[in-house]
Amino acid sequence: MVGFILASHGDFAEGIYSSAKMVFGEAEELQTVTFHNGETLDDLRGNLLKAVGKLSDQENVLFMVDLFAGSPYNQAFQLCAEHPGWAIVTGLNLPMLAQAYGDRDMATAGEIATDLVGAAREGIVTHPEEFMPKDAAPAAASGGATAGAIPPGTVLGDGHIKYVLARIDTRLLHGQVATAWTKQVQPTRIIVCSDGVAHDELRKTMIEQAAPPGVKANVVPISKIIEVAKDPRFGDTKAMLLFETPQDALKAIEGGVDIKEINVGSMAHSNGKVAVNQVLSLGKEDVATFDKLKSLGVKFNVRKVPTDSPEDMDALVEKARAELK
Repeated sequence: MVGFILASHGDFAEGIYSSAKMVFGEAEELQTVTFHNGETLDDLRGNLLKAVGKLSDQENVLFMVDLFAGSPYNQAFQLCAEHPGWAIVTGLNLPMLAQAYGDRDMATAGEIATDLVGAAREGIVTHPEEFMPKDAAPAAASGGATAGAIPPGTVLGDGHIKYVLARIDTRLLHGQVATAWTKQVQPTRIIVCSDGVAHDELRKTMIEQAAPPGVKANVVPISKIIEVAKDPRFGDTKAMLLFETPQDALKAIEGGVDIKEINVGSMAHSNGKVAVNQVLSLGKEDVATFDKLKSLGVKFNVRKVPTDSPEDMDALVEKARAELK
């Protein structure tokens, strides 16, 4: 596995890794190196070597640094001259780091460095979009079939939409979903299934704009995803479904959406609910809904991000049931 070294002036390297852990979870084989006033270049070089020494594979190392030609870059450059398997990429930002997380299956540090450049650039957008330079505007997402442009009755693929992930998450489409989970399951389309959000133009627009590059996001009412599930024009679509509540997921499944497993990500606390872990709060209606979903044969995968260890949904439901008596 390629080892990562994040290096920066000041505490930026530690700060961005802290943000990454919040959004994507812990990363294996990653070290941070900071360079502060009063430290010498020899100190910096020594700290870079100490960080490399903590990695399992010290022949395959990628440095992600803040500034081209800055001290962290210059010292890493000198070290790379002595180690052909090492590489550097500059301009460290969060989209770059997210891409690096997903590129761990690549063979070399150099191959990952090449791939990170595009991710770092695509992570820079403006709002309104007209402020983007014309040569830097985001590429249009392909996103699978656009059913409105295809005659009704057309069969694409095998005629059945593929659900690569169905997730319950109060926050719907946010950083952990748009990066970590998208990298994990690789959908062509993200579909937020919510009656409330579908009729809220501001939230709808924000969600559609939050889609990662190359993936189209749609917001539809529950009745629409039930229609889509039966529409053969979506046969070549790999969909990630996002539900705000377990009740919405149940309504979709009872309407014919063939979901076998649900990723339970986060459910916000409110009056009448009890916290069963750090990110899940359940009320009596939620307990009854999860009972119903289980009776329909639905499996549960309780994880905030792909790197988390799964929790036992049955135990969490029973905990809520006991506390809500």
